[in-house]
Order: sequence, then structure tokens, then C-alpha cells
Amino acid sequence: MSIASGIGWHMVGAASAAAFYAPISKVKRWSWETTWAVAGFFSWVLFPIGVSLLLLPDFRGFYHSLDRSVVLQAVLFGAMWGIGNISYGLTMRYMGMSLGIGVAIGVTLIIGTLIPPALHGDLAGMVRTTGGELSLSGVVIALIGIGIVTLAGHQKEERLGRSAAEFDLTKGLVLAVLCGVFSSGMSFAIDASKPIQALAEAQGINPLYAALPSYVLIMGGGALVNFAYCFLRLAFKKELSLRADLSLPASSLLTNGAMAATGGIMWYFQFFFYAWGAASIPQHLGFVNWMLHMSGYVLFGGLVGLALKEWQGVGRRPIAILCAGMAVIILAANLVGIGMSF
Repeated sequence: MSIASGIGWHMVGAASAAAFYAPISKVKRWSWETTWAVAGFFSWVLFPIGVSLLLLPDFRGFYHSLDRSVVLQAVLFGAMWGIGNISYGLTMRYMGMSLGIGVAIGVTLIIGTLIPPALHGDLAGMVRTTGGELSLSGVVIALIGIGIVTLAGHQKEERLGRSAAEFDLTKGLVLAVLCGVFSSGMSFAIDASKPIQALAEAQGINPLYAALPSYVLIMGGGALVNFAYCFLRLAFKKELSLRADLSLPASSLLTNGAMAATGGIMWYFQFFFYAWGAASIPQHLGFVNWMLHMSGYVLFGGLVGLALKEWQGVGRRPIAILCAGMAVIILAANLVGIGMSF
């Protein structure tokens, strides 16, 4: 394992996260709620449990042996992430996609990166070392890069005549900040689940895979919130009907199910490779894992958008700004890598 491979695996996971919605967008004549629930079954339930069943020699015994407080933290922080996940829609409603997601991801990057080491009392020590200073500088530069990409996205929306349905900067900022805070729950959950990872390693699980059993609890907590949201809307929104969604011809059901499942599996693999990346990062600099994932997500989100021709017709300036922002994010990742080499 090496630092370069750790950063590389984080980028693989981020690329999977950036592209997961592409197959989901191919689903036709299903409500968003049904599509999201089907995708979520694969990403938050089937794959976390299936992978853990393959890894653990005694699946039930492993989870029964866990400290209840660790289990509770993993589930609750997972549920916290779930709240942040479903609040993205409201953020985009009042700020537009680029501004809303840009602010939310910026907040998530800062809180998810810095709060865990601060709670462990490690943050002050980081600024006293050259490597720590360089890595923290990389976090700041990544945030700047996200801001530049957000600006490019906002200009793209303006050029294409797209805007928030009910633009309200004050309300949108509040929601974006709350969304970012709650979305950081995934970082907190991963940090709180370190005893689960340690137990897995003690039972002979390869360090690359040792974090994966914790996803059963973390993603299970997020699934509870997301499924509740989807099925409550399906039950009480008159314009939505699960029965109608499932009454399509068999060929349409098969295609929709396959596209939703593919998107869900790609979503899961972002954190599968996150675990591989984190296993290769020095433990004393573990705080950069979240920063690498989130900044990589923005980087590959821009690349996926270009590949799908979402920027076609916007002119050179927004694309130039986008490329500048992505270059800054790449610089930040390299700076973090240099910091970790000290």
C-alpha cells in the first residue's frame, strides 16, 4: 500500500459517485421515489450485507459482539447523512443546482474533514508539522477549487437559461449549510465505526476490506431515512403511485430495474473504494480521506458533465472556468499527497 495508491483509489470511488446518476437518469415512466428506493435497496442494503456475508466467517456473531454505543453511533450518523441526502432537493429548489450543491459540498468538506480530528484532539498537533500544514493547505485549496467549479456551473445554468424554481438566496443558503452539515454524517459515521474496523482486522480481514462491515450499520441508518421519505411520499402524494410504476410492461420494468440497480451499485462502490483509499493513507493524516473523496467527486462531476455534453452551447468562458477549478482540485490532491510524504 502507498500514499499514491490511496489517493488513486479515492479518485476511483469519487468517479463512481460522480457517474452513478447517469444510469438512473435513463429510467423512464417511474416516479423519482420508486427509482431512488430501488437504487437504494442495492446500494444501502443488498451490497453492504452481501459483501459482509462474504467477508465475515461468523456474520451474526460479529455484529452481536459489537459495543452497543458504537452500533448506535454508526446508525445515527448514517441517519444524519440520510437527512442531508434528501435535503439536496430543497437546496437546489431555492439556489439552483450548481450554487446549491457547491455550497453544500463546501460545507460538507470542511465539517467532515476537520471536525473528527478536532474531536479527537489531533487538529492542533497537525499544524505543528510540515506535513500537516501542507495537507491542511490542500484542504483549503480544494475548497477554493470547488468554489471555482461552482462559479462555472452557475454561469452554465445562466447561459442555458436554467434557474432555481423559487430562487431565494437567504433560504437557499440556510438549507445548503444544513444540507452540508447533515451530509457530513457519513464522515462522522466512518470515524465512529473505527472499532468495527479494528475488530474486523483482528478477525483476519484484509485491511483493504476491514471497513466494509461497518457499512451495514451506516448505510442501514441512511436507508431508514431515505426509504421512509420515499414511501411516505408514494403513500400520501396523490400524483404518485407505486402501483402505477410497477404496472408497466415487463420489458420496461426490467430495463428500469436494471438502470436503477446499476446506479445503486455504482453509488455503493464509491465507498467500497473509499475504504481501499483510507486503508492506504497514514492513520495520523486520516482526516484527508473525506477531503479527497468530496473534492474528487466535484472533479469527476465536471468531467462526467463534459463527457455527457452537458456543457454544449455554453461558450468558452464557463468551460475555461470549469477546467481552472478542476486543475486547482488536482493541485490540492497533489499538495495533500506531498504533505503525507513528510
